[in-house]
Amino acid sequence: MDLDKLRTAADIDVASKRVLVRADLNVPIKDGRVTDATRLARLVPGLQDLMRRGAKVIVISHFGRPKGAPAAEFSLRPVADRLGQLLGKPVAFAADCIGEAAQKTVAALQPGGIAVLENLRFHKGEEQNDAAFAAALAALGDLFISDAFSTAHRAHASTDAITRLLPSHAGPLLMEEIDALRSVLDTPKRPVAAVIGGAKVSTKIPVLTNLVAKVDKLIIGGGMANTFLLAQGVGIGNSLAEPDFVATAHEIMHAAKAKGCEIVLPADVVVAAKLEAGAAARVAPVLETPADQMILDVGPKAVAHYIDVLGRCSTLLWNGPLGAFEIAPFGEGTFKLARAAAAATKAGRLTSVAGGGDTVAALNAAGITDAFSYVSTAGGAFLEWLEGRELPGIAALVRAAR
Repeated sequence: MDLDKLRTAADIDVASKRVLVRADLNVPIKDGRVTDATRLARLVPGLQDLMRRGAKVIVISHFGRPKGAPAAEFSLRPVADRLGQLLGKPVAFAADCIGEAAQKTVAALQPGGIAVLENLRFHKGEEQNDAAFAAALAALGDLFISDAFSTAHRAHASTDAITRLLPSHAGPLLMEEIDALRSVLDTPKRPVAAVIGGAKVSTKIPVLTNLVAKVDKLIIGGGMANTFLLAQGVGIGNSLAEPDFVATAHEIMHAAKAKGCEIVLPADVVVAAKLEAGAAARVAPVLETPADQMILDVGPKAVAHYIDVLGRCSTLLWNGPLGAFEIAPFGEGTFKLARAAAAATKAGRLTSVAGGGDTVAALNAAGITDAFSYVSTAGGAFLEWLEGRELPGIAALVRAAR
C-alpha cells in the first residue's frame, strides 16, 4: 500500500457540494445522553472546515450492534444533538441513512449546513459490504471523505464499497492517525521503545511479532509479562498467565534477539492475595514472588528501570497498561511511567504515541493524555496496524486515488 498516494480532503473544492463524511460517532451513552464526547470533539474541527468552505456536510456512522435492524437504543439522534452543541449550530437529523427520509434531509441542506443520518447498522447491507446499500448511500453525496480510522479495519459498505462509487478522500483525523503511526513504526527517530501491556499474550502475538522487528526496546507489562516470566523459568505464584503460550513467548524472545530488540521485564512486582480494592499489597523481587500471591503491578525498581529506558529513547509507542490500573493501588506503575513519558514529551525529548481503550483510560486516570504527542481513540484498527496488517478502509482509499 502506497500511503503517500492518499488523496486528502484539504484542497478539494467542496463549495455547494454534498459531502458524505464517514465518521465514528460510536460514543458511550447513558440515559439518552453522551457521557464521553472525546471522539465528537476531535471530529469538530474537520467538520467546521468543510462547513466554512461551503459544503453540505452529511455525517454517516454506525452505533453499537443493532444486528441489521432499527432499535431505539441504538439511534444516533442523541449523538447528533451533542454534536450540534459542540459545533454551536443545529445539526439536522434523518430518521434513516438511505431512502426518502435521508433524501429529504439532504435536499434541505444549504451550503455550510450539516446533517447526521441514522445508524448505518440498521441495515444489514452495511456490514455485508453490500453494493446496493453502498449505491443508496452514494446517491446522497457528490464526494466521500473517510474520517474514521477506528472503522478502517472493517470492509463495510461505508468504508469500502462506497469508495468505488464516489471520488474518495482521507479526512484530517484519518491522516493524523496514519501520520502518527507511521512516525513511530516506519520513519521513527531512534532508539524506539514500545510498551505493550494487557492480560493475554494470545491476543497480541501478531503485535509482538511485528514490533520486535521495528523497535529497539520492548517493555512487556500486565498479565502478558507473567507468561514471559514463566518462559524464563520464574515462579509467578497465583498470577494470571497463559502456560499454553510459553513456547510462543520463547519464539518471540528468540526473534527479538535476532533483530537486536531488547525485551524488558520487571525486576520487582506488587503482589496481593486478591485483586480487589484495599487488598493488602506489598513489593517483592520478581524472583521471590510468593506462591500464594498474585502479581498485579510492577514494582518501583521496575518503574525506575523503565523510566531510564525511555530516557535513552527518542520515540515511544504505548498499548496496554502495566498492571490492574483500575483498582488501587495497582495502577501506580502505569501512572508513574506515563507521567515520565509525558514529561519527556513536553520537554521535546520524546515523540509519544499511544492507543487502545485500556491505554486511553489509564492515561486519562493519570491525567496526562493531552501531554502525549498523539493518543488514538481507535481500538481494533490501532491493534491491526501494529500487527502490520493492511486495513481495508485505508486500502480502499489508496485504490480510489489511482
